[in-house]
Amino acid sequence: MSETVRFQEVLRRLAMVDESFITGQAGLGIGPAGTVALDGRTAALLQLAASVALGSSGACLEWSTARALAAGATDEEIADVLLVIAPVAGLGRVVCAAPDVATALGYDIAAALEEAGGNLPVPVAFTGRSPAAAENPDFHADRMMRAPNG
Repeated sequence: MSETVRFQEVLRRLAMVDESFITGQAGLGIGPAGTVALDGRTAALLQLAASVALGSSGACLEWSTARALAAGATDEEIADVLLVIAPVAGLGRVVCAAPDVATALGYDIAAALEEAGGNLPVPVAFTGRSPAAAENPDFHADRMMRAPNG
């Protein structure tokens, strides 16, 4: 395998969280730990909670969510994990993770917000713009052009 093809293959398999590749090539044990006191469902929910709290990538959050579902967790339990860890992990981490967790659960948050008919504010994560910028397209330009006070 050429060097160019190899690096592309490595990056592709890491991005998709290819468990056998990560275990074999990177030497990381990503399977559930052999715990005595915790069942697989609880362990998978805790792994999801840790992934959210650490600010893991979308791919990792979707993988962790899929693992929790495979271990028997319900959609409601997974959503509750986000609520339970918010005071510890921070609202920002939970808000950033919610769309990726929702995607893994087959729920399209952006579409749901659009269906709300404008009754709910659309978060910056879905528009790329703050509410102030959405109301005034020149918002950021106005702020940048102002002379400093002083």
